Amino acid sequence: MSQLDIVKETIAYLKFWLGVIVVSDISLVGWLLSNAGETSDLKAYGAIIGIAIITFSALFVHKRIEHLITSLKEL
Repeated sequence: MSQLDIVKETIAYLKFWLGVIVVSDISLVGWLLSNAGETSDLKAYGAIIGIAIITFSALFVHKRIEHLITSLKEL
């Protein structure tokens, strides 16, 4: 398998996981907005921390994809 094919497959794999992360983030934000007044403070704080972690994870995966796309120019 050529280096180009490996990079393309890695990008495809990361795009899949980026989609999973984004859907999880949107779902958690939606849950928090719909249950903000009814849930305990501990669950609300946990959701906020989870949203922050998931969002930073999405940004990290996005930056990794951008880096790999940039590296395609060299191949």
